[in-house]
Amino acid sequence: MDSQILIDLVRNKMPYGKYKGVLIADIPEHYLVWLKQNGFPAGKLGMLLSTMYEIRLNGLTYLLKPLRDKP
Repeated sequence: MDSQILIDLVRNKMPYGKYKGVLIADIPEHYLVWLKQNGFPAGKLGMLLSTMYEIRLNGLTYLLKPLRDKP
């Protein structure tokens, strides 16, 4: 996995919708599940959201903590 993807999860915000302005890493799990069922958007945003879904599904959110603490 490209480490830049993990960095992007804690730095990029959702650009639209109910969670507009929320860091992708902070989007609630129920919304990620809904997106999984209805289809992730195309492009980089969809890739980030699906990656966040997999991280949550597999209990790997601890991987993001060190990245949040970096300036």
